[in-house]
Amino acid sequence: MKNRVIKVDELARVEGEGGLQIRIQDGKVADVKLRIPEPPRFFEALLRGRNFAEAPDITARICGICPVAYQMSAVHAIEDAFGITVDGQLRSLRRLMYCGEYIESHILHAAMLHAPDFLGFDDAIAMARDKPGVVRDALSMKRIGNDIVAVVGGREIHPINVRVGGFYRLPSTEELKPLVGRLRWGLDAARTLALAVGEFEFPDFEAEYEFLALHHPEEYALCEGKLRTSSGHELPAREYEFHFEERHVLHSHALHSFEKGHGEYCVGPLARFNLNFPSLPKPARELAEELKLIPPVRNPFKSILVRLVETVFAFDEALRIIEQYEPPPRAAVEVIPRPGIGFAATEAPRGTLYHRYRINDRGSILDAKIVPPTAQNQPTIEHDLRRFVEANIEMPREELTLRCEQAIRNYDPCISCATHAVRVEFV
Repeated sequence: MKNRVIKVDELARVEGEGGLQIRIQDGKVADVKLRIPEPPRFFEALLRGRNFAEAPDITARICGICPVAYQMSAVHAIEDAFGITVDGQLRSLRRLMYCGEYIESHILHAAMLHAPDFLGFDDAIAMARDKPGVVRDALSMKRIGNDIVAVVGGREIHPINVRVGGFYRLPSTEELKPLVGRLRWGLDAARTLALAVGEFEFPDFEAEYEFLALHHPEEYALCEGKLRTSSGHELPAREYEFHFEERHVLHSHALHSFEKGHGEYCVGPLARFNLNFPSLPKPARELAEELKLIPPVRNPFKSILVRLVETVFAFDEALRIIEQYEPPPRAAVEVIPRPGIGFAATEAPRGTLYHRYRINDRGSILDAKIVPPTAQNQPTIEHDLRRFVEANIEMPREELTLRCEQAIRNYDPCISCATHAVRVEFV
């Protein structure tokens, strides 16, 4: 058919509401829209007038899958405004929480939400009937990630133990030690899962991306470092808004982010992997090489493999931190509020997350800006959809629709949840 519309009215089980429409006219893609009609959530406005100490608990509520990333971005930005440095074991504990979040988020997405597409199942429940061992192991791995966040953060969803300057309470070595054996098992289980996923058939599709990710000279960047692009730019978080901007689009209430002078860009696992591959620890690097994932990896459908490589990294890094852990003398450094503007970027599982806060001399937040990974990736998702449909315009309707849904799922587990409960209409 030369004229048709691929239309997904409602993407269920996402953070907010979303829909997809691709219009094909005279055998060519005429229009692509990823519609996000969700109402504003007003978190930036909610932060205005609040004391800086409230920000970590408020921002954690932005996302139930990645609360650590929002918390940590907030505390890093506020610490930047106050001129505070958190290092040593306190810094390591923050990194450990991030590892827990990577494990639970990546396993949820790769094993439960993304893998069913490649295996021909409608959802993870159907997959569990045929492959109960795989699902059982995936849930056990995810549980380990949740438990890390709970031990360090006070609870597994929306943790409450994080504060500007450190933590309210330090975990003891006795609380962390029981995780060691489970992390060793998880490291092996994640590697086994990755090798199995490596046998999947991936669509033959590559794109030229402008990647953006945090880069650190001494480690695989999670919370600290400079922003780096694949075109060679490197800048501190405080210069983010000089190089990147958000724009309103008519078909979406979610802002779209663009690199000034360039256009759309890509954040997330592919960006981190391609820009920071040498910084991965040996187990993750060796797994990537065994999977034939050698930078640059430009097939977005292979993001499921990169997520599992990062999961092996997170298990390995969590083990390293716990085995070297000694409780520091105090749970937080001294915090003295002062007027200023603070900036931070961290790497949420889904990609780079940017926060900016302006604070007065009483420690009250005057204004805040938060740019989540999904907003940054939306223009790139639409670009992928356009190019994929153009290259596969003669593909049967059902298969093309599935691949378009997968193209969205490549980027974001919150959007990915929607996949198997959508209503698809051809008109």
